[in-house]
Amino acid sequence: MSEWWTYSLRDLLMFSPQTYYRLFELYNADLWPAHVLALALGASPLILFYRHSDRARPWVVAIIAAGWVSVAWSYFWVRYASIHLVAPYFALAFVIESLLLVWLGLSHGRFILARASRLQQRTALGIFLFALCAYPIVGLAMGRKWTQAEVIGLAPDPTALATLGVLLLTGTRSFWVLSPIPILWCLISGLTLWAMASPHFFIAPVLALLVALLAILDRTKQG
Repeated sequence: MSEWWTYSLRDLLMFSPQTYYRLFELYNADLWPAHVLALALGASPLILFYRHSDRARPWVVAIIAAGWVSVAWSYFWVRYASIHLVAPYFALAFVIESLLLVWLGLSHGRFILARASRLQQRTALGIFLFALCAYPIVGLAMGRKWTQAEVIGLAPDPTALATLGVLLLTGTRSFWVLSPIPILWCLISGLTLWAMASPHFFIAPVLALLVALLAILDRTKQG
C-alpha cells in the first residue's frame, strides 16, 4: 500500500470530470426554466451599485440569501451529495451564509454601502457582472455544452462570486463576517477544477483573493 504522502489531489477526486459536468446537465434539465427567474432576480443587486435606496436594500439582501439556500438544498444536498461525501457539509456552510446575510442585512441593518474607493466600486461591479453574465458561458469556451451552464442562484461558483462583489461595497466589519464562506468555497472549487484539469480552475480563487486583498487594503487605510 502506498504511503499517504505519495497521493496527489487528483488521486483523491471522488468523480470523473464527465460525471461532474453531467451532474450540471441533469441539474439544469430538472430546474429549467428556473434559470430565467434566477437571472432576473440575480440582477437585482445592481440596484446597490446605482441607487442608494434603503427600501430596496432588504429585498436585495433577501434575494442573495435565498440564492445561497437554493444552492444549499437543490444542488449540494439533493444532487452533489450523490457524488461527493462532503456535500452535506457544503450545504450546511451555504445555509449558514444565508443566515448570516439575513442576520446582518435584515435583522441588524448592517448590510449597507460603505464609502468604497473607485477601484473597489469598479472591481465589485466587474466581478458581479462576470458572475451574472459571463460565468454561465465560461464552460462554452472550454468546450462544455450550453446545457451544463452554471447560473447565479442555482450554481455555487457564480453565486459566491456575485456575493463577494456586493460585499466589497459594504462596511469592513460586515465584509469580514460575511466573506469567509464565499472565499473558502471559491478556493475549494478552484482545487476541484484543478484536480479535474479544467483550464478555468483559477478564475474563482483569483477573483476571491482579489476581493480579499482590496478589503485588506481598505482596512489598512482606515486603520
